Amino acid sequence: MANVTDLQTKYSKLAQEYSKLRAQNQVLKKAVVDEQANSASLKDQLKQRDQSLRKQEQEMDSLSFRNQQLAKRVELLQEELAASEGRSKKGKAKGDSPLQPGLQTQSVFNEDLQKKIEENERLHIQFYEADEQHRKKEAELRSRLQKLEGEAEEHRGVVDGLATKYVETIERLQGDKARLELKTQTLEREAKDCRMRTEECQQQLRRCQSELSRQVKQSSSVIQEKVPFNDTKFSDYNSLNVPSHNRRHQLKARDVTSQALSFIQDLVAALLNFHTYTEQRVHIYPLDSSIEPISPLNQKFSQYLHENAAYVRPLEDSFLQLYQSITEDTVTVLETVVMLRNFAENFSSYTHFLLKILPYQLKSLDEECEAPLCTAALMAKNRELQSDMKKVTTVFEKMQNYINLLALPSVRQDAMPQSSTSAVFTQLAASLHSLHDAIKEMSKHYNQKASIEQELPTVTQKLCTTTECLLGSLGSLTSVTGKIATFFSNNLDFFTSPGYSPRGCAVSLNPLQAESMLANKKKAAAYIDAIKTARPQSVPYREALSNRRVLTSSTESREGLTQQVQQSQEKITRLEQEKEHWLLEAQLGKVRLEKENQRIADLEAQLAAALGGSQSSQTAADGRLTQSHEEAETAQKAAGKETTLCTSLVGMLCTTPTNEHVGDEESREQLIKTHYMTRVGELTTQLQVSDSKAVHFHSECRALAKRLTIAEKARETLSEEVKLANENITRLQANAKKNKSR
Repeated sequence: MANVTDLQTKYSKLAQEYSKLRAQNQVLKKAVVDEQANSASLKDQLKQRDQSLRKQEQEMDSLSFRNQQLAKRVELLQEELAASEGRSKKGKAKGDSPLQPGLQTQSVFNEDLQKKIEENERLHIQFYEADEQHRKKEAELRSRLQKLEGEAEEHRGVVDGLATKYVETIERLQGDKARLELKTQTLEREAKDCRMRTEECQQQLRRCQSELSRQVKQSSSVIQEKVPFNDTKFSDYNSLNVPSHNRRHQLKARDVTSQALSFIQDLVAALLNFHTYTEQRVHIYPLDSSIEPISPLNQKFSQYLHENAAYVRPLEDSFLQLYQSITEDTVTVLETVVMLRNFAENFSSYTHFLLKILPYQLKSLDEECEAPLCTAALMAKNRELQSDMKKVTTVFEKMQNYINLLALPSVRQDAMPQSSTSAVFTQLAASLHSLHDAIKEMSKHYNQKASIEQELPTVTQKLCTTTECLLGSLGSLTSVTGKIATFFSNNLDFFTSPGYSPRGCAVSLNPLQAESMLANKKKAAAYIDAIKTARPQSVPYREALSNRRVLTSSTESREGLTQQVQQSQEKITRLEQEKEHWLLEAQLGKVRLEKENQRIADLEAQLAAALGGSQSSQTAADGRLTQSHEEAETAQKAAGKETTLCTSLVGMLCTTPTNEHVGDEESREQLIKTHYMTRVGELTTQLQVSDSKAVHFHSECRALAKRLTIAEKARETLSEEVKLANENITRLQANAKKNKSR
């Protein structure tokens, strides 16, 4: 129902977003219509301006034509004036009587010419002013037209983008609506199935309750009739008069250790991934080792990181041994938990490993800061990461000191009082919370650094993938440290409480006293078991105690035992295979040894015959001995590496004098035994090297598998994006064709 409510809420939100987009679309449509109307009015104004421009051009043409006419008139008048001046000169020469009418005519012409010139100048000025005004107006209108066309194009692009976004939003909302409807139907069907299964489970529960009540009544009657005693009479005591709260403490200790083991396994896996991905990043950034060699500092840092499994995996193994040492028949206090010392030593080794790689981590970050494209923000994040790494190492040192203090009572029982133990557990809980906070800060700074690095132009897909894996390992490390800190704080009362005490006494039992108590319990169980052998119709008391332990054990304990059995079976199978292999090797060695013994006996007989005969027989024996040497060398090459030492020893024995006891079988057997023991040691060393390589290859395969998963997810995401882009291109092409057809 909660899922259906969430789906309805999401659907209502999508509907609100859809309504908002529709309102925005209407406003944009109205704005587009207004802009289109404004553009039409501007086009009309432009047409009117063109018409007025054409009129002014016509007027200018008419004025030009009139100006040409006037110019021709002026030229004619000037010619007439020149002719009249010539005639006047001639008249002067003849006399002054005809000069007066000519002067009057010339003055009239001059006045007319002056008027025409002034009129022409005025017309020229008007024409020039009109032309300049027309040009300015035309330029202004053209700039305004270009501006309006640009605005229209922008509005058209905005409208097209909004229309596309509107269509995509509608399609997405329709798809979301269909998916939500389908999911709603699926959830309704699942809810219906769950209701049906709930009803069936309730019916089964009622049947089981009735059956159990019947069995309880029957068992009660059988117990009252058949059981001769009741060892659960007192509430504070269990079987054999052992305090029940001590047994509960032991079961609680095993349960808590089982939970801690699962957390330690998660922590080991997270640390392995973190160191492995850090090593891969060192080979990629700031220099790619596949293109150019990395710095000697990073090479040394990578070499140390490559050894992380040798320091991290013993943490899980030693804690597993600690968990296996805590059983229901043991006393679990700090004085008796001997395996805690091994875990403390392995934890100290890992802390020393962190101290060893810390300077290289800091110098490696300094090299990243010295890269050419390292920005100020990236440099600041590197400084923060250096501070975080120092904090994490410091917290691990504190935890190492506290764990070593807790492991001291198992070495010397009076090493630490109970009050100090409570303080150490409290400080260890605080250190775990500090570790969680430090790793959380480091994860946050790594995320910020990764986001900054993605903006760099030189970043590669390989670096992005490795950084994502590194961030995933840091997230796992943050989660598991938080779980460990919460788990330790929740069980702090149990860790600081006294483990064992007798009934009605506030003083805790000595671990030796508790062990004596459990030993007496086992003796009493054996005694009662011996008594019960006379009653074959009843269940033996030892079997009843075993069944009780199985029933009262937690689910985690049973799962842990099942896992241990599976591991033991796998180990037994592997050892059986190795046993068969070595049996075959032993048989082959035995056959080869018999052959060599036979050959040695033949050579000794030949040597004895050669020493006891004459000089001629000695020569013949030497020939036979030489032939025997050649045969021995041929057999030595065929026997291989396993019989090399034996054949060489035989050759030495055949060439030595008789007073050195050629047939000393004990020395030969000792040499052969030494040879095969050396061979077994070499094979054991090779097996150990192969196991270490297999562990390393396994971690690398896990890292590659994780990277492959991330790459597959990225490929699917990119495929979906390409598909959406192709759909958008197809839709845009179809829209373009429709617009062209219109």
